[in-house]
Amino acid sequence: MVYSFLENHHEVGSLRTLGVGEIKARFSDILEQVKGGEKIAVGYGKKRKKVAIIVPYEEKTPEGKRRLGLLQGKARFKVRAGFKMSDEELLAP
Repeated sequence: MVYSFLENHHEVGSLRTLGVGEIKARFSDILEQVKGGEKIAVGYGKKRKKVAIIVPYEEKTPEGKRRLGLLQGKARFKVRAGFKMSDEELLAP
């Protein structure tokens, strides 16, 4: 059963914004909706400033080339043949 979010949510286009408390209280239900393809913004604080978006795993960053952000066009890098590192290893603290 998927919970219908009727209280305290805001929709911007098709992107629903839920507060941290709502997400904590109904996390499993929210994950079911995300598994179904829905994207949900996480609002934080009294003004519900959007701080994150929960998206289906299939929509994660595609494998291959990654943007360099602020350094794009100003820096380059090469990865040696055979170098392997998972996203989790790269992002680990």
